[in-house]
Amino acid sequence: MTAVRGFAAFPPQRAGARFATTWWGQAWIKALEDTSLDQTLLRKGRAYAKTGQVGPITVSPGRLAAVTEHEYDTVVRVEQLTDAAWERFLDQVAAKAGHIAALLDRDVPHDLVEAAEDAAVPLLPTVGDLEPECSCPDWGHPCKHAAALCYQASWLLDGDPFVLLLLRGRGEQELIEALQNRDLPLPAPARAPGGATGGATGGATGGGTTEQDAGGGVPAAQAFALGEPPLPEPPPPETAFTPLALDPAPGVDVAALAVLAASAAARARQILLHGHLEPLTEYQDRVRLAAEHDLDLGLDAAVRAWRYGGAPGLDVLETPWTPPRQDLARAQALLESGWDGDPPPQLETWRNRWTLGPRQVRYGRDGRWYPFTEHDGHWWPAGPPERDPSTLLT
Repeated sequence: MTAVRGFAAFPPQRAGARFATTWWGQAWIKALEDTSLDQTLLRKGRAYAKTGQVGPITVSPGRLAAVTEHEYDTVVRVEQLTDAAWERFLDQVAAKAGHIAALLDRDVPHDLVEAAEDAAVPLLPTVGDLEPECSCPDWGHPCKHAAALCYQASWLLDGDPFVLLLLRGRGEQELIEALQNRDLPLPAPARAPGGATGGATGGATGGGTTEQDAGGGVPAAQAFALGEPPLPEPPPPETAFTPLALDPAPGVDVAALAVLAASAAARARQILLHGHLEPLTEYQDRVRLAAEHDLDLGLDAAVRAWRYGGAPGLDVLETPWTPPRQDLARAQALLESGWDGDPPPQLETWRNRWTLGPRQVRYGRDGRWYPFTEHDGHWWPAGPPERDPSTLLT
């Protein structure tokens, strides 16, 4: 299962607050500032970070994300290490016992990073390694929102360098388990992520006797080194669903119950495959049932939209919205290049909808363009979505 860590939003800071105090946090800041093309946007990003205009931060492999002021979706991407690179990194960690102890103590030794670099494993980002994305209309690289997110991330890295390793692809528990598989004894950390210290024995009783002295207890360091046992393998996702054998009963629609049971089984299978599913409204679920089980509920256009694009396809059918200017500009550039050097025809544009005669494309909130055709004065979903609108209009 993919590791994801969430961090509460930072409150406003005092004017003189520093962004990074550790050497690896400062290296992160240097990568940001060396990449920036606009010092003014960096200055605004620092101000945004200190004044608390960045929401809770989510860290996952290759991705740092938050919602910033005005509800902009801001993401900074970092290249993940390959499996081979991780093996080389683990070799360097295992080569020196002090490396393991330092990492568990939330420290990054210089010699570990240098050894990793010698093994072609880039842990710390350098110029160009941080790839910002934001839904704001600013074309800066990075914009002030992405810069603010990066500056606040330096505080996270100061407190826990495993945040950096997670961005590179693997979380703390995954690394510990990998080291244990190499039969390496792991020392107890000098302090936990929250700052608490850890001793080598259990807590003392009233007479000063440790759990181990009391007979049969396990020292905390030894228990920590055991890790967690692996979870059992999930059931096969393609297990056939057997409809319920229900006898007719007064007031019970057995056929409807069979449809609902089959639908619940399909949803459970998707959760097993993907780990979660986005919650649906009552209307979305009604459309989904009609689309998946060929039910006649008078929702023809909605059913067709669902079959082509799921919930995002249904949303683009029914809800006009105004996309960020940079998204529309990017799509316009794709459109112009799709006519083989000739200027594209004049489109009728309104919000997220571009119309060319009887054809129309609509930009979804998922970043894809959905094709529509006009029939009897109504627009009908006409196919699966594409990232490039020119493929749908040429």
